[in-house]
Amino acid sequence: MAIPTSRTKVKAEIGINEEKCTGCGLCVSVCKDYSLKIENQKVKITDNPFFGCIGCGHCMAICPTDAIKIIGRTLSPDDLFGLPDKEKAATYEQLHFLLQRRRSIREFKDKPVENGMITKILEVASTAPMGLPPSDVNVLIFDTKDKVRNFAKDFCLYLEGMKWFVSDWFLFLMRPFWGKANNELFKGFVKPLFRIYTENMQNGINLVNYDAPLAMYFYGSPYTDPADPIIAATYAMIAAETLGLGTCMLGGVHPLIQNGKKAKEFRKAQGIKYASREGLFVVFGYPEVKYKKGIRRTFASIEIKK
Repeated sequence: MAIPTSRTKVKAEIGINEEKCTGCGLCVSVCKDYSLKIENQKVKITDNPFFGCIGCGHCMAICPTDAIKIIGRTLSPDDLFGLPDKEKAATYEQLHFLLQRRRSIREFKDKPVENGMITKILEVASTAPMGLPPSDVNVLIFDTKDKVRNFAKDFCLYLEGMKWFVSDWFLFLMRPFWGKANNELFKGFVKPLFRIYTENMQNGINLVNYDAPLAMYFYGSPYTDPADPIIAATYAMIAAETLGLGTCMLGGVHPLIQNGKKAKEFRKAQGIKYASREGLFVVFGYPEVKYKKGIRRTFASIEIKK
């Protein structure tokens, strides 16, 4: 049985042109499903793959003679493209400088982000690695300031009806079940966040998504590797930085719209297809402010395994 996703539940088909095959074995070396083998100096399909072809395309991409074609799981030979020359790729220093310059931006000019910019951001984000192909990452785009603000208003109305979720009695009841850390997070972050979002919105101040001219919500499906939406969102932020846009990831929305009947109704009303273990909102826009210095960040720990 093939590995299921929301987009396909069957394995891809491997086609081999034996006349083109030179038996070099490169395809065999990169197929971690063990779908391929060399027999009589030609590549063959094995009888005992782990899962069946998942459509990663490695064998097709590495074959020097174009002897392999993969069709299925949204993949076809038409999806192949030549890799850019190495000389055109960013150096380590260029990438490091780009990331050092990026800061979370919450103050945006009242200027729309052009459709061409959005296309470029999505083109880069779609190159993000994934747990299992085809990508099960979904992207919901709010491409105007009004759409972004309307979502924030709807979200605050939703929170108004969910205040019991951060009430003292509910937090006391849940303390033995979700542990000390979650209890501290709810008391010190989630509960104040409800108040900050809703009270400010009542006063016309949008602290949910800052009235950005563009927002994207990256989320998965019940089948998605939890890391996939986060990685894609990160790629989108890096792409936006190269285009002169400011970005900010918003972690306070996704967890609050995943569980329960009200959350399901809210997702449906917003056009969000699935509940997702992980997801991330990112806002984009032309920065209103310009930072002159960066701030060094650190990891909680770095240890070399002995």
